[in-house]
Amino acid sequence: MHDFDKLVFHWINGWSDSWRWFYVFFSEGIKTGPVRAVLAIFVLAMLAGPKTRWAIIQALIAWPIANGSTDVLKNVFKVERPCVELWPDVIMRVDRLTSFGTASAHSANMAAVATVLVWRLGWWGSPWALIALLTGLSRIYVGAHFPSQVFLGWACGFLMGTLVVKAWDSIVLRRTSPTDVDAPA
Repeated sequence: MHDFDKLVFHWINGWSDSWRWFYVFFSEGIKTGPVRAVLAIFVLAMLAGPKTRWAIIQALIAWPIANGSTDVLKNVFKVERPCVELWPDVIMRVDRLTSFGTASAHSANMAAVATVLVWRLGWWGSPWALIALLTGLSRIYVGAHFPSQVFLGWACGFLMGTLVVKAWDSIVLRRTSPTDVDAPA
């Protein structure tokens, strides 16, 4: 399996530098002021509508939980990043990381947001699934993660997003269901 992982990694990491601006944006864009400003405006706009409000609140809950799950995996299962294991045979398009890369937090975060928004908004949430896909690919392209680490990140994000949605629904159901005390005698 690891040989296949390396093969796919080298294939994606070796894509043309003409795509550099695009994939570096999906890998590192969240660290820039303009992207953060656009995301803040997006969140504020979503908070304005009753249906979108609950979707974005759940996404904002799922994202740090997904991020935390990848941190746990990185501390328990210490798997090297390609930029460490395969150095110097990696095309680095961002700063070289030496921390463990067991599960991609970037991929998990975007997958958690995408899962919640698709679940809550249907078709209108689907652009986030594309963002999650491109974010994961970008982490391979820039040399930060193996494909298996991106897939594990997506799985963590999907799982945490689903758990948040299900927990939310369970709480809402409990709060809106009549109890035995409320039932007529």
